[in-house]
Amino acid sequence: MSVLTPPTGTQAIYRVNPVAKLAAAAIISLALVLSIDWVSGAVALAAEAVLFLFAGLTLRQFVVRTSPVWIASLFAAITILLYGEPSGTSYWQFLLINVSDGSIELAIATMLRVLAIGLPAVVLFVTVDPTDLADGLAQVVRLPSRFVLGALGGLRLVGLFIDDWKSLELARRARGIADTGRLRRFAGQAFALLVLSIRRGSKLATAMEARGFGASNDRTWARESRMGWPEAAVVAAGAATGCIAVSASIAAGEWNFIVGG
Repeated sequence: MSVLTPPTGTQAIYRVNPVAKLAAAAIISLALVLSIDWVSGAVALAAEAVLFLFAGLTLRQFVVRTSPVWIASLFAAITILLYGEPSGTSYWQFLLINVSDGSIELAIATMLRVLAIGLPAVVLFVTVDPTDLADGLAQVVRLPSRFVLGALGGLRLVGLFIDDWKSLELARRARGIADTGRLRRFAGQAFALLVLSIRRGSKLATAMEARGFGASNDRTWARESRMGWPEAAVVAAGAATGCIAVSASIAAGEWNFIVGG
């Protein structure tokens, strides 16, 4: 199954307009990036954990699809822990490394914030079909059709990267040039994939231009993209999550408005 193909399901979330999912994720992200504190991140993450139950994903699908977010949050927390601004009691210091009360609190806040922003974005877009997203961006958001169709064409090609990588690996092994030198093999194979991607992208652009996709006149769409009460419910859930997280942080006295310095 392609990395861009959403798992099939009968839950209502699969039928929600992708624009609403994009708006909900953006609202949560906007609310959480305004402050660096552990309370808002923890509250948002707890609220999202309840909403994840209605995402239509099995536990295995959830773990596999969100694993990059967990890894990124862990590395971000470790970096802040070691090199964050020190304050309070210092527990360990070595050269530029200084683990203190301030760096520990900031590391926890950073990890929670990355999870609270990244997890809903991944979970929501797992159920999004690229064509439905393009329909919504063109018909609901009113983005230029040339931009939308070009992005859709490019997005469709991303799913072929893994197949191309495997084919290149098998071809190089068959020629006996992929048995030693792992780093050199990776660099050569990555360059070959880059060349192949550029050629395929050029062919796709030429084909789309020949079929009139680059025309500046108004286009018609095969499928209508609508916004209704399910979409309003998803956006409202995102707004409620952001408001609850910010309110809890302010009430706890942990709100730290980063824009204001």
